[in-house]
Amino acid sequence: MSVILVVDDDTEIRDVIHVYLRNEGHAVLEAGDGVAALEALVQHQVDLIILDVMMPRMDGIKACMRIREQYSIPIIMLSAKEGDMDKIMGLTTGADDYITKPFNPMELIARVKAQLRRQKMLVARDGAHGQIAIRELVVDAAKHFVSIRGQQVMLTPLEFSILNKLASSPGQVFSADAIYESVWKERAGYSDNTVMVHIRNLREKLEINPRKPEYIKTVWGVGYKMDN
Repeated sequence: MSVILVVDDDTEIRDVIHVYLRNEGHAVLEAGDGVAALEALVQHQVDLIILDVMMPRMDGIKACMRIREQYSIPIIMLSAKEGDMDKIMGLTTGADDYITKPFNPMELIARVKAQLRRQKMLVARDGAHGQIAIRELVVDAAKHFVSIRGQQVMLTPLEFSILNKLASSPGQVFSADAIYESVWKERAGYSDNTVMVHIRNLREKLEINPRKPEYIKTVWGVGYKMDN
């Protein structure tokens, strides 16, 4: 049984999501804004967060950024905005998935299952590998730990999985589709910038100058590689 935190200021939406999650066998916690969500995380161990964007006191974007300072819990963001820039903003702040309102509850449940499945697969797969050191970058898959220049770096589960894939094969170039299919465990067949956004997030966290990366390099027209 997984514990899922649903954060939305609309009680009707929380109630609907709660019922569907409970019917799938999950335990559900609820919060009405970002402040309450952060308080819930201190009191409970949570496996996944469903986080609305537009909320009082602390909105979902700020809450996501605060959560990512301490936790690597999968986050699915909900938003009434459909634009690409809104999606990119959500992913840039650390969300693992993004779904627009109004949504089909069964689609949301499918996204929840996918995130939980990926998290379990990530833990199982990473637990079988040791530590990777590339210059000042250290990736410890067993401990789900990353440090750069002696400082620990907090990554989301998807960011960690992408970094671990690249670091495990330094010098090898992976296309965006190959990264997506390996990490998301789904066929690519998409036209958004999901992989690019996560690579950008990794560079912001790892590189001294993200515009001139020393570690995660772009091979134009091909994909990405870890420079050793």
